[in-house]
Amino acid sequence: MIDPTKDKPLRWLHGQIHTPPFLLPSRIECGRLLRRLQRGEHLVLPHSRPMPAIGARCHELRVADAAHAWRIVYRVDADAIVILDVFAKTTRQTPRRIIESCRERCGRYDAENKE
Repeated sequence: MIDPTKDKPLRWLHGQIHTPPFLLPSRIECGRLLRRLQRGEHLVLPHSRPMPAIGARCHELRVADAAHAWRIVYRVDADAIVILDVFAKTTRQTPRRIIESCRERCGRYDAENKE
């Protein structure tokens, strides 16, 4: 039996998952994938891929709907799943501005959460 009290919390630094702009099935899929991450599951392609350009333990969830290819950039920390950005992907490569803003958010989060 899964113990929900042991799930890692989600720490949202940027972005949201709402309908609209997400279609309802895509929003449900995002929730399902995030729950798997919270329970400690390591996701791989086609659902998630590593993003070493952003930093260690950083990945992007990949969710498609009829209108967009959605990406949720996240980092797996020991105590939380940190959501760095949510965006509709419109090009083959992740835009440089997204990578840079996610790096900045990681740095700010780490500085604010130092022990």
